Amino acid sequence: MQIFVWTDGSTLLSRLHIPFEVIAPDIDERPKAGESPEATAIRLAREKAAAVVLLAPGALVIGSDQVATLDGEQIDKPGTHKNALQQLRKMRGRCVIFHTALCLWDGRQQHPETTAQIDNIQTFVTFRDLADAELEAYLRIEQPYDCAGSAKNEGLGIAILEKIDSSDPTALTGLPLIALTGMLRRVGFPFFTR
Repeated sequence: MQIFVWTDGSTLLSRLHIPFEVIAPDIDERPKAGESPEATAIRLAREKAAAVVLLAPGALVIGSDQVATLDGEQIDKPGTHKNALQQLRKMRGRCVIFHTALCLWDGRQQHPETTAQIDNIQTFVTFRDLADAELEAYLRIEQPYDCAGSAKNEGLGIAILEKIDSSDPTALTGLPLIALTGMLRRVGFPFFTR
């Protein structure tokens, strides 16, 4: 059974001890006009999987995307130190919702588009109310300019977080493994008999 995953999920997927290949789909990740953050995450996860299944027909394909929101507004990847500091200032002492959408596309099926499994896992993250000097120091050390929310919870960013609430602890890092293993089981993936 071939499994393909987009590039961001490869580190987490390796924890499951299953063989997989990485393909980076070329997807426009900008939200559409009037699209909710949750809908954006779901659409992008599905589009990533659909793009990869065209390159790897007959395979199981995993697509995922994450959108962070504060007060219902999407939080983009900051890109620069200045933007990251602005994000962290705005989020300090507040709860940010991360929508991590997951799509498992079963390319072995005759009509795989109708058998794609999709889920959205919400993670509620409360940021500590830290002084600017601490936020600046964190950003200089970790430089999380490619992360929505300007913090890497799998790294030093955990020190600026006060609380994480989710049904799937790996969702915040980008690939909800509990949800994924459930999807893989539904398509008959043999986790312990290979």
